[in-house]
Amino acid sequence: MSPAGTKPLAAIPDGMRLIAARRSLPAQFRDVWLYRELVGGLVTRELKVRYKNSALGFLWSMAQPVFLLVVYTAVFSILGAGFENFAVWVMSGLIVWTLLATSLTTSAQSVTSNSYLVSKVTFPRIILPLSTSGSALVHFALQLATLGVILLVAGHDVAWSELWLLPLAIVVVVVLCAALGSLLSVVNVYARDTQHLLDLLMVAWFWATPIIYQYERTTAWLAERSLPTWLPLLNPMTPVVTAFQRAVYGTNAAGDRLLLPDVGTWWYARNLGIVGIASMLLLAIAFRLFDRAEGNFAEVL
Repeated sequence: MSPAGTKPLAAIPDGMRLIAARRSLPAQFRDVWLYRELVGGLVTRELKVRYKNSALGFLWSMAQPVFLLVVYTAVFSILGAGFENFAVWVMSGLIVWTLLATSLTTSAQSVTSNSYLVSKVTFPRIILPLSTSGSALVHFALQLATLGVILLVAGHDVAWSELWLLPLAIVVVVVLCAALGSLLSVVNVYARDTQHLLDLLMVAWFWATPIIYQYERTTAWLAERSLPTWLPLLNPMTPVVTAFQRAVYGTNAAGDRLLLPDVGTWWYARNLGIVGIASMLLLAIAFRLFDRAEGNFAEVL
């Protein structure tokens, strides 16, 4: 019997599906906020599962960038391509890149790896990729603390007047991770090769980002070939990485070698602002796409 004052539901004809009404973007963001405790629980679970039965636990988060730092520094020293405080330069770009890489690779599988939740529990599925980005942010915080220790031990002076670029860059890359991670999680439900293709694309993206080599070397190479020197800025991670390098490395040059553009701080802020606006638009698109697709997740999975 239907509740008083309501009409009984008509039977759904065979071959037809009941599709939920599309939600507005404000409604979707409100749902995420209402389920914020679940987001926190999923982040905690992700962190516990990753290092379950591990003797070092969260120390592995700190060990990964340090290990890569040692490898890259040794290799580039042998090749004679390093420069003064090269380790600080590499580390400043490497930790923010690790945030992106970890977030995207885990977000891509966030829906498929939680198929039992998707098919049995009612909640906004968008929080699955968002929670994996949240756990990557926790690892990033640990690695940032490691960088701080390295700077203290090395006695390296950062650009104190430009440290305000760091929180801005972190906000931008977090929004970028949430947007791309949400899109990838949807695509991976319907095309499971996405996660494998992503591994290859991340390698190419890493070497297209001025982390190991300096930004000015790229622009000089482009200028020699009469190509626009702004092309590297089409890579959304370039403004993020260069902002970290400028603030943490503390200068735009090493001796007579120019590493970053000899311009004011607002050049970095402007680039971050452009990427931030583009990332927010991409996040809105990701939310809309997710809203259209999540009704079929249980059936596909």
